[in-house]
Amino acid sequence: MPVRTAGAWFPPCPSGAGTIHLVSKDPTGGRLAPFATTIFSEMTALAVATGSINLGQGFPDADGPVEIADAAIAAIRAGENQYPPGPGVPALRQSIAAHQRGYYGLDYDADCEVLVTTGATEGIAAALIGLCEPGDEVVMFEPFYDSYAASAAMAGARAKMVTLEAPDWGWDLAALEAAITPRTRVLLLNSPHNPTGKVFSLEELAAIARLCVERDLVALTDEVYEHLVYDGVHVPLATLEGMRERTVSISSAGKTFSFTGWKIGWACGPSALVSKVRAAKQFLTFATGTPFQHAIAVGLDAGERLIEPLRRSLRDRRDLLCDGLCALGLETFRPAATYFVTTDVASLGHTDAVEFCRTLPSRCGVVAVPSSVFYLDPAPGRSLVRWAFCKRPAVLVTALERLEALRPVGAQ
Repeated sequence: MPVRTAGAWFPPCPSGAGTIHLVSKDPTGGRLAPFATTIFSEMTALAVATGSINLGQGFPDADGPVEIADAAIAAIRAGENQYPPGPGVPALRQSIAAHQRGYYGLDYDADCEVLVTTGATEGIAAALIGLCEPGDEVVMFEPFYDSYAASAAMAGARAKMVTLEAPDWGWDLAALEAAITPRTRVLLLNSPHNPTGKVFSLEELAAIARLCVERDLVALTDEVYEHLVYDGVHVPLATLEGMRERTVSISSAGKTFSFTGWKIGWACGPSALVSKVRAAKQFLTFATGTPFQHAIAVGLDAGERLIEPLRRSLRDRRDLLCDGLCALGLETFRPAATYFVTTDVASLGHTDAVEFCRTLPSRCGVVAVPSSVFYLDPAPGRSLVRWAFCKRPAVLVTALERLEALRPVGAQ
């Protein structure tokens, strides 16, 4: 179908080719050039092409609670299908505020301190764009969720890393102190942490909070896995002394309720900070799925009645995959939370996880993701691989059977 542009009609360009040039400078450059493609696109394409089991991307292969799905259907049939208010449907904002108060004792005004976003990924991007100015710095821990560095680049900010070290994913306080400079505006913390599954301890959080207060930093916390903790307890950074007034907390319903495609997330924090996030968000998506917002309000109001069965099931699937990977001879770092487990393929004689993952579909019919893509400098993750266990148990069993091909010859 032809496309109309500036009063003229042009045919679509096959395979990206064409004769219409809208830019005069090199389109391959710019601050987002390093983020033009992602490993997830490559691995998903490999999974489709080879018919492999996809343990690379973090999405469940079964829907969440029927009660929440039915609430979405009811909202659609009730006519909740037009633009919602920009900050989000009032019922959902109130449910988010009640959730924060009930779980963590954090009081937020649903009208001015809670913002609904199109998933946590947009929430993080809008927060960095709204809170940072060009030339600012954002300190974060690596390995990191891949959108963080891209979002910092969109804000014109520089990402600075502090590395988590296997096997326990500890980090050096002196390195964090050194990473913070007078240009640092935001400290971005992901706990529970993707991809390692680490849950930051209260001692670690206290050290981070102290630095945020001393250096006058804004904390941006990604807490999407807050309800998928299997060992230990998730403590929001905003609950620590001096942090409520300087923290924007991001979370999402996608992981909690296994509806990742609905993209319903939120940001909570003091109105002075949330208003900056809202200023950016309104020019990204303005608003997101109205009926899904109503449905997630139902889910949040139900609380543990719906959350606990999912968490218990995921804990069992974590153990299934971890035990199976260990049995294959892989050094396996059992996660305390999230959807993911990390292994070191050097234990099987592989030194290049990217090459390992690219050949894995043809060798075993399974897809995983090399952890090096979650580092600014890929060297620390060169032999690490991330696997997703948020799949049905039967799928995980089949994947482990296929991965038997990795077992060294003669090994029991």
